Amino acid sequence: MIEGRATLEGTQRFAARSAAAEGHFREAMGLRLSSLGLGTYLGEEDDATDRGYEASVHAALETRVNVFDSAINYRGQKSERAIGRAVRAAIDGGLVRRDELFVSTKGGYFPHDADDPREARRYVRESFLESGVAPQSEIAQGCHCMAPGYLADQLERSRANLGLQTIDLYYLHNIEAQRGALDPKTFRARLAAAAAFLEEAAGSGKIAAWGLATWDGLRVPPEHPEHLSLSETLAVAYEVGGEAHHFRAVQLPFNLGMAQAAVYRSQENAGSRLPALPAAAGMGLATFGSASLLQGRLAAQLPEEIREAFPECGSPAATALQFARSAPGMTTSLAGVSDVSHARENFGLSAILPAASDRILALFG
Repeated sequence: MIEGRATLEGTQRFAARSAAAEGHFREAMGLRLSSLGLGTYLGEEDDATDRGYEASVHAALETRVNVFDSAINYRGQKSERAIGRAVRAAIDGGLVRRDELFVSTKGGYFPHDADDPREARRYVRESFLESGVAPQSEIAQGCHCMAPGYLADQLERSRANLGLQTIDLYYLHNIEAQRGALDPKTFRARLAAAAAFLEEAAGSGKIAAWGLATWDGLRVPPEHPEHLSLSETLAVAYEVGGEAHHFRAVQLPFNLGMAQAAVYRSQENAGSRLPALPAAAGMGLATFGSASLLQGRLAAQLPEEIREAFPECGSPAATALQFARSAPGMTTSLAGVSDVSHARENFGLSAILPAASDRILALFG
């Protein structure tokens, strides 16, 4: 495995030689992280898509991007493996050092293994259910588990897939699946047990930090059955990890078509409600935006008023990414691209100044 992790010194070194526009690199989690990052959710489970992602990793590094995101269930574990191969090649080729890169992944859902000859359901049954790795009593919606033993299994698989001794950020993946199926007390107990495991993993150097990667959980109101509370999660982190806990980040969708994180007051804190982005920022959490291009739909034609709001952008995709990365409180906006030409075009935005916050908020009146 490749030793090391992202460090302040390393990420500053990467930023210093990147000649990016001011504001492209942001201070978060004690690091310097690019405002754009590569996501790896989409694509067929084939070698051609693997090659596309590997080439896109290199294109990202060449265009001032040092954030790479995956999940064990993306493309049957192939996305993690593609990132791992690309990172190894970039380091071996002298393009980058390990301490300059920030790699995140996620665990919670049952993954299959696209490189395993077994049918997907058989793989899941034999690997996680019959083996007892995922306790039947702690499975939600037939596909999700956050029991410590299961997370331990998933973390080791992800470390092997990525070929990294230390994963910079490990997310609990869409735990609103558990929240909606449990009473609040039971959910909190499961979250605390998962957090305790992740604190142990951080202590042993297997991860550097942990977070929540969500879809609906942070954007829906407290009254919603799948609502996730940032303040409550932070309280759990303090309970199990003390002042030196490693809960450092959240991921949630944010784009031109899904802007709730910036404008909808979904998070309660100190007697008031705030949208998720400012709430996370106020708690010192980094925020990573998923679905920045809405799975490619925002890379096509956009309304004229949107194009006029971002005249510095030369394409619909760049416009959508400019909006997403420029929102107040956003650390990094992730774009899933497995086409190297698209990667160079999208990440070329790093040479352009982010938009002023008031331009983003003005779109919502």
